[in-house]
Amino acid sequence: MPDAFTPTGFVAFRPVEDLAAARDFYVRDLGLHVARDQGACLILRVAERAYLGLCQRGYDGHDGVPPGEDRAITTLLVEDVGAVHDRLRRLGVEVDGPPRHHPDFAITHFFARDPDGHRVEIQRFDVPLP
Repeated sequence: MPDAFTPTGFVAFRPVEDLAAARDFYVRDLGLHVARDQGACLILRVAERAYLGLCQRGYDGHDGVPPGEDRAITTLLVEDVGAVHDRLRRLGVEVDGPPRHHPDFAITHFFARDPDGHRVEIQRFDVPLP
């Protein structure tokens, strides 16, 4: 398609009960490096432009992680969140509203649903990950 986009990176977000214990395991035990510490979330670099996000609370700003299948989020990093939003809307993809800025995490993002109902986040960090 002429208006197709190419993600610039990928983050697989997973909820954790104890962020400090998760940090110890992934950083100390597995040797991953912290690309960004957002307080409630840690973004760990797994490979070039591939990251693992560990979050103790959901992006909606509430304490705790979303319930059920919304606990795991596939995030595609893009340069132009608005353009991807417009494309998905034209294609009839379910989205949760327009792109919005989340100052706590310094991101602009929105969520969509894949055909099986899984959450897919389209996101741009205010300051790109290293």
